[in-house]
Amino acid sequence: MAFGIQDASTDADSEVMNEINMTPLVDVMLVLLIIFIITVPVMKHAVAVDLPVASSQPLQQKPVVLQLSVDAQGTFFLDRQSVDATQLANTLRAESGKEPQPELHIQGDKAVRYEYVAQAMAMAKQAGLRKIAFVTEPAR
Repeated sequence: MAFGIQDASTDADSEVMNEINMTPLVDVMLVLLIIFIITVPVMKHAVAVDLPVASSQPLQQKPVVLQLSVDAQGTFFLDRQSVDATQLANTLRAESGKEPQPELHIQGDKAVRYEYVAQAMAMAKQAGLRKIAFVTEPAR
């Protein structure tokens, strides 16, 4: 392949080609780029360390759940036992001091006034409970 040589047998109109075709060079560079993109994550730069062997069991603690129900008349039930507001506040305060802290699931009757549910939430917050959830029926 010669650059800039004009054959006398060709037309006089043909011009001398004086530039390099860049397409093969770009193709080679793209192939190299793909190869590097694939191989670089495979190479790990880590220090080889012999780790000690130890057996351990994962801690299987289920969270303690307090069920607080409020019926249509505004009566509080803690774990299915009727309690008044002062007993509820004292129990929640005692439970909030435990580690791990229990979850409080509030089940409010759909006919109960919001005031009673708000009271229960305020007592839980004042007691220091951080995990409060509302229990509802799934839509049919």
